[in-house]
Amino acid sequence: MAQAAYLWVMRLRRQPLVTLIVWLVLLSAVVLAVANGRWETAFVSIAALLLTVLPVLFVSRFQIELPRRFVGAISVFVFATLFLGEVFDFYERIWWWDIALHGSSAIGFGILGFLFVFMLFEGDRYAAPPAALGVLAFCVAITIGTLWEVFEFGMDRAFGMNMQKSGLDDTMLDMIVNAMGASIGAFSGYLYMSGREGAGLGPVIREFVTLNRHWFRKGG
Repeated sequence: MAQAAYLWVMRLRRQPLVTLIVWLVLLSAVVLAVANGRWETAFVSIAALLLTVLPVLFVSRFQIELPRRFVGAISVFVFATLFLGEVFDFYERIWWWDIALHGSSAIGFGILGFLFVFMLFEGDRYAAPPAALGVLAFCVAITIGTLWEVFEFGMDRAFGMNMQKSGLDDTMLDMIVNAMGASIGAFSGYLYMSGREGAGLGPVIREFVTLNRHWFRKGG
């Protein structure tokens, strides 16, 4: 028990400052919401907190090292989407809030999709055609974006939330933005595979590959 607690403390110390701040804010929000009987706010805050903790659990389970900027970006995205967007109604107050979040997340999913497929090839640039990996990365990002839209629909129906806003129009705009962001992320992977590692978001991909060299034994 003591060793497990020590490992968790060390893991927490390695987290980006922005992630620790997000956790503190969400924990405080949960406590205040429960104390004031604001159960919907408490539920959203708990959901956001769990989603920001998942990357830490994920890397521990599968022995994957996420760059600190990845972890920080995930924490900020979840915080902005669920907490600021739903609890403080930023989606209604700031017209571009939803577009910005979907676009940035799709870029991230495009990169993650590329890294996942590239990992399956163990970093072998010769066995993994750049164009094919780019297409697969795009498909992964679009799939994740679609699942998120299903999640929004489910939350609206099950808990009376308003994540879809204007319904079909909001969903289709989100999908268009997702496709644009996914294209940017996937194209960055294509450039990386083509030897132009400094172009686009290549430095982010290179950092991940460097930290997880054991998953990319055949090159990278």
